[in-house]
Amino acid sequence: MKMQKTLTVAALLLGTAMSPALAQEKIKLGVIVTLSGPAAALGQQVRDGFALAVKDLGSKMGGREVEVVVVDDELKPDAAVTKVKGLLEREKVDFVVGPIFSNILQAIHRPVTESKVFLISPNAGPSTFAGKDCNPFFYVTSYQNDQVHEILGKVAQDRGYKRMYLMVPNYQAGKDSVAGFKLDYKGEIVEESYMPLNTLDFQPELSKISSQKPDALFTFMPGGLGVNLVKQYRQAGLADSIPVLSAFTVDESTLPAQQDAAVGMFGGANWAPNLDNPQNKKFVAAYEAAYNIVPGTYAFQAYDAAMLIDSAIKGVKGDLSNKDAVGAALKKADFTSLRGAFKFNTNGYPIQNFYLTKVAKRPDGKFQTEIVQKVFENYGDRYAKDCKAAN
Repeated sequence: MKMQKTLTVAALLLGTAMSPALAQEKIKLGVIVTLSGPAAALGQQVRDGFALAVKDLGSKMGGREVEVVVVDDELKPDAAVTKVKGLLEREKVDFVVGPIFSNILQAIHRPVTESKVFLISPNAGPSTFAGKDCNPFFYVTSYQNDQVHEILGKVAQDRGYKRMYLMVPNYQAGKDSVAGFKLDYKGEIVEESYMPLNTLDFQPELSKISSQKPDALFTFMPGGLGVNLVKQYRQAGLADSIPVLSAFTVDESTLPAQQDAAVGMFGGANWAPNLDNPQNKKFVAAYEAAYNIVPGTYAFQAYDAAMLIDSAIKGVKGDLSNKDAVGAALKKADFTSLRGAFKFNTNGYPIQNFYLTKVAKRPDGKFQTEIVQKVFENYGDRYAKDCKAAN
């Protein structure tokens, strides 16, 4: 009996001694974004924004050391699945952060969530996972894809544009963008053009725009697509006569290449570098100091993704073993977002403000988007009502 008591006490002491050791195990975070090809600038902003947040946290989350593993999805769904399986099976990451593009998200969503690993999207927010197919292991720190485009549809309607030309890439996010634009816009759509993701020459479309003379162009052309379109649009002499209402076409990831060609073009966003709050001013200054470039939405949303994960790990006191508890901590979103007002809807997508922005050239010669007006306040997406997932 005395021996049994001795063993019990020893076991308790051993357990107590092991807890700090367990707490010192590194948390592994996998970041999967596009880092090659024309869209690489977008992935670089996510990678760098996330890295800045981890640095600001002292490379610790919830008191535990953090290791970040970054992989390039190559903007290829098959490659992305292979890469994300490597993060899950070989690296055994605790969270996956990414990707940029919705077609890549659709490819990796199932492998990640079925592994009961939390997938945090710092950009892609397709409609497919916002409604009935929502998932308790999936959270978005950006928006539901339709919403940013809804901004431009409402602005076009409010400004009395009666005839619109729509031009988007031919993939899920492009289709979502058109659906979003049409929610508030009730005028005539003279053309609805879906372009291949590898389009370099927009001249045939620009000729059609010139001949049809719409009141404005609505376009969603991310990354290299946007760089080429904006330059060619300005060169064709259309920029001064047919306004551009765009999403992710003229932003901080493309402006270093577009420069003066983009000045005056409008965009829709959930944030801009000149958003006036203390945490955002600090972030923008730190990002520019670290990377010598103006941060865009990709960078800020990635920064918020890191802070979200940190808040969840703190919420469970560093213990990630109870997935339900981690999910509940994520859903609380107990952190200060760079955008200000932010909370999660029932589907894991944000409720937030949205703005019309305009490209400007700063006194220091750099280019950035700046807020023109608030278009939607505390706005949640229309698919959340169909989400039955319980976190």
